[in-house]
Amino acid sequence: MSDPSRELTLRALLTGLLLGAVLTPSNIYSGLKIGWSFNMSIIALLVGFAFWQSLARVLRRPAWTLHESNINQTTASSAASIISSGLVAPIPAYTLITGQQFDTLPLVAWVFSVSFLGIWVAWYLRPSLIIETQLRFPEGMATLATMQQIYSHGAEAARRLWVLGSAALLAALAKLVDGLWWSVPRWAPSAQLERLTFSLEPSLLLLGFGGIIGLRVGLSLLLGALIAWGVLAPWLLTEGLVTIPAGASGPQFGVLIEWLLWPGVSLMVCATLISLSLRFLRARRGAAAQRMRFARPAPLPALGLGLAAILVIVLQTSLFGIHPLMAALSIPLALLLAMVAARVVGATGIPPIGAIGQLSQLSFAAIAPGQVAINLMSANTAGGAAGQCTDLLNDFKVGHAIGATPSRQVVAQCLGILVGSLVGVLVYQLLIPDPQAMLITPEWPAPAVATWKAVAQALTAGLGSISLDIRWAMLIGALVGVVLGLLEGSAPVWRLRWLPSSAALGLAFIIPASISLMMAFGAVLAWLFAARWGSLAERFVIVAAAGLVAGESMAGIGISLWQLLR
Repeated sequence: MSDPSRELTLRALLTGLLLGAVLTPSNIYSGLKIGWSFNMSIIALLVGFAFWQSLARVLRRPAWTLHESNINQTTASSAASIISSGLVAPIPAYTLITGQQFDTLPLVAWVFSVSFLGIWVAWYLRPSLIIETQLRFPEGMATLATMQQIYSHGAEAARRLWVLGSAALLAALAKLVDGLWWSVPRWAPSAQLERLTFSLEPSLLLLGFGGIIGLRVGLSLLLGALIAWGVLAPWLLTEGLVTIPAGASGPQFGVLIEWLLWPGVSLMVCATLISLSLRFLRARRGAAAQRMRFARPAPLPALGLGLAAILVIVLQTSLFGIHPLMAALSIPLALLLAMVAARVVGATGIPPIGAIGQLSQLSFAAIAPGQVAINLMSANTAGGAAGQCTDLLNDFKVGHAIGATPSRQVVAQCLGILVGSLVGVLVYQLLIPDPQAMLITPEWPAPAVATWKAVAQALTAGLGSISLDIRWAMLIGALVGVVLGLLEGSAPVWRLRWLPSSAALGLAFIIPASISLMMAFGAVLAWLFAARWGSLAERFVIVAAAGLVAGESMAGIGISLWQLLR
């Protein structure tokens, strides 16, 4: 089953592309709902293995090899990782600020270009980070462990796939019932609490994400929701800092978020930048004997990197009206920040894409103050490149462990982002035909969009355009973020469980309290299950949670398509 001669086969590529096309919408949907996405490598592994091994037994076809599984998961994960290229953050934020929307093909070209740049950065970092320093890359190691388990115990793949499929079917049916046939009531204890967005959100996707994020992040969301929507929101209404329109009823998310997002964004940005800096310094100290460097230039990879850079510069100039010099400056910044993200992901497994994007925004605010397009879309280059770079490095980690061919993984990654770009853009345009009317609402909170938009407005219009009470709230949020960032960046990993998660705490200010409550509930349920049945939880909780996320996402997209056709 580990015959390396059967690696970049047609069936491995087609399987990965098909699974990537199916799984990409799930990340677009969840990214617009709650600002988070899910690594699809393990789902692709399980589905590909179960299908082809079953077919091999029934039709006596060649077995599905370990190397084919690796190509399959590399292709599928690269497609699903297209979310980092801006579709759920800077691109809609740009539309909200400028009112400009893009046609499908130009948007596909842009999303592909920034991801394509990240692939070649990963290629040149591979010798240093994968072979020489041998950073752990936790997500890659989790994929590798799953791959080894299913190949040593074939029945385990079938069991996990059954759990995955059952959870997905349950979530899809629940969403279809709620969306098409019978609207499940959003129960709230009182009209006052409903106005503050405290209600029961009947979403199995949120329950599943709660199981994925864990108890620390789930409780941090709960704490943030209580502070933002349980303490600050009533105070804002009492003091008259926020006024609800006469006759308005139901959740007042759209009114309150205009104030609450500022301290939440300040907290998240400051905490992530501080902790990112400290993690990078710790990662460098931990590998002090090995200097991070680019591999020696080779003709084809150098051509790929040069082509990607030219494509990014041309598209920035033609689509967003950015000066060619400013567009060219985004390339070295993207390379530098992708290297920082790669080091952090290799050491901690935490992809700091949001922090990378905001650091880019700060950089371009200093270089080209007052220019929204440069602030958002040049920063988008760094965030998109960093996202695909770290995804491929995780795949390179798996490939290095099993003796895969790196160039073949690059081919799979390039094809994956091509399919992911096309599917991702079509799904985004299908779900959000009118971003200005639909985003940053109770239906589509889009917290990443709100964050990028707020940072761009603050950096381009200046703090003078923001009211005094909001500026004080931003200062307090920033100070809390700095303290949490210092603690998160310097504390040992085993102590982090006793600290609130700064990302979750800030996020809770930007999404309705009902979403935070449901995700916290899912985290508590997963923790209780693990406390009672540890071995079962280790094998099945993440798989079941991923099924809930994928099932509801697919059904939600289907409902949107049906409503559009009607």
